[in-house]
Amino acid sequence: MKFAAIDIGTNAARLLIGEVDKKGQHYPIKKHSYVRIPLRLGGEVFENGIISRAKAIEFMKSLHAFKLITEVYDVTDLRVCATSAMREARNALEIKDYVEQETGLTIEIISGQEEANLIFSTFSLLNIEKDTAYIVVDVGGGSTEVSVFEKGERVASKSFKIGTIRLLKKKADENIWEQIQNWLSKHVDLTSVHQIFATGGNINKAHKILGGKFMEPISLQHLQLLRDDLDKLTLHDRINNYQLKSDRADVIVHALDIYLYILKKLECHEIIVPKIGLSDGMIYNMFMKHSNLL
Repeated sequence: MKFAAIDIGTNAARLLIGEVDKKGQHYPIKKHSYVRIPLRLGGEVFENGIISRAKAIEFMKSLHAFKLITEVYDVTDLRVCATSAMREARNALEIKDYVEQETGLTIEIISGQEEANLIFSTFSLLNIEKDTAYIVVDVGGGSTEVSVFEKGERVASKSFKIGTIRLLKKKADENIWEQIQNWLSKHVDLTSVHQIFATGGNINKAHKILGGKFMEPISLQHLQLLRDDLDKLTLHDRINNYQLKSDRADVIVHALDIYLYILKKLECHEIIVPKIGLSDGMIYNMFMKHSNLL
């Protein structure tokens, strides 16, 4: 069964068409098509609190294009989820109604908790040992989700209002770093060893730049060196030297700053990048429902 997941993020809108491949040696979701549009809803929301008419039209056209692609693939089911920017836009419901009427698609504005739940659902396909203690850090454009797992169960999680677009627009609370540190100190036992998993488009790109293989850890040192090198470059040179899209080039350093800050506070020296995201979790969730496993 093929499913379509449309993720309306703060920085970009993404369409993933895929199916669950439990026999695959690597990625749990077999991907048939992936399309990314740099919609960047958060740029307006974090500046003005609303989504403009012009941006709403871009939003509608993006979803209409995605819908046409899903029809070509004849998917079994389709789901549209919007995250941080739509959660915070004062006119979110108005924009939602407009886009739904124009495209015929239903948009879910999901909470940070639901976003995290969907991402983590696919971790069950990675064959992580049940006794392994691990932490998952997901950095998006508007928020960062951190969850702590012990013996296969999530024991703590928190969505922080810090992300790449917030930092780019200088809209993050100046106390947010201290809030993250205090939460980690309260909920993570640093005397026990934790594996750290990182999800999100920017860490996926960093992993690729560093030549990481599937589920192969990358070191904090290499991540720091990459961050420092990128920080020295102009936007033009980041794009040319590292083959980055413009809407990735202006936020990747901010993303790495968040990951590195959390790694250092956790006293961890390496990170695993499973290349799993919200859209993967959405497809897995649809698969489970259609298989009567939920």
